[in-house]
Amino acid sequence: MDRPDPWEYQPRLRWWSHLWRIAVMLLISAMVWLPVWQDEADVAHLWWIADLLLGAGCYALVFLRRRWPVPVAVAVALAGCVSGVAAGPAVLAAASVATRRRWREIAVVGVVNFAAGQTFSSLTDADTDPWWVTTLANVLATAAILGWGMYIGSRRELIWTLRNRAERAEAEQELRVAQARGHEQARIAREMHDVLAHRISQISMHAGALAYREGLSDEDVRTSAEVIRDKAHEALDDLRGVLGVLRDGRTGERLLTPQPTYADVPGLVGEAQGSGVRVEFEDLVGELVPDAAGRTVYRIVQEGITNARKHAPGALLIVRVSGSPDTGIDVVLQNPVGFGPTRTPGAGLGLVGLTERAELRGGRLEHRRDDDRFVLHGWIPWRA
Repeated sequence: MDRPDPWEYQPRLRWWSHLWRIAVMLLISAMVWLPVWQDEADVAHLWWIADLLLGAGCYALVFLRRRWPVPVAVAVALAGCVSGVAAGPAVLAAASVATRRRWREIAVVGVVNFAAGQTFSSLTDADTDPWWVTTLANVLATAAILGWGMYIGSRRELIWTLRNRAERAEAEQELRVAQARGHEQARIAREMHDVLAHRISQISMHAGALAYREGLSDEDVRTSAEVIRDKAHEALDDLRGVLGVLRDGRTGERLLTPQPTYADVPGLVGEAQGSGVRVEFEDLVGELVPDAAGRTVYRIVQEGITNARKHAPGALLIVRVSGSPDTGIDVVLQNPVGFGPTRTPGAGLGLVGLTERAELRGGRLEHRRDDDRFVLHGWIPWRA
């Protein structure tokens, strides 16, 4: 990640932040000015008064250091050439520039502050030590000020970076949770539709026949009611199975009945034939289909039977499954297009869910109309 701009990680200054900074500046100014004010008065009678006035101006100017950091730091440092009171604001302005950690700015401010310290020392004759001692002291003082400012800036940037990463991680976590929730809702919707739509359509067909047929005997009515009851029980059992399997993602165990596989497709076709649906099943695979791929094939065949029962009752549905480990599994379902609107409601979500299921397995699913026939064609890889 690129380094942030200094203004991004600079903390907001409150009243107590200003207060302790002013206290430190006054202490530094006193340490520099008090020992030399008499020397200033000896050199020029009004110098010590000008020192105080110029220093007071620097105290006011230093509050603009965040708006114009380098100009303010240079101006206050230049004032320090002749003003000991300006030493406090000069230290704060230089350290503030150093927190930005920009080498050109630090170099300019450092050179100006060192030159100002040397000039003030030579003008006041406050130090009787050799020149190299004064020079070394000014170098060390300037380096300490800039080094402390750079440390503060580095720490501020580190804290800002960690906070920014934490906030971004939280946002990404919320996004992942939302996506996972959406995927889980879509998975539940697919499972519910695939399992229940088939049973509900059978119940609807038998209930419709019971409602429109006239002259039924009590025995016929009782038989039809028993069929509807049995299908409703089967729907409830399937629903319990779905709810149990949906918990597998967390426990890693199958709590109830296992999910259907390709070996269950003949039973699905036989059940549909027993309920009055005309189905022809051609199994051209000839090998043991993996459970994951077989489950998707089962759902495609189940949806095709459900759609044929709802939209083309009485029509012949041809189911053809072929494939191998090298070519994948090809599923084709076709039936004549029905006449008139269906009495069984549908929202078209079954094919949408099946398409998502096939794509999640690395396959594809498409449906089209060839003249007077409806074709549902899917391809599933042998192993995803």
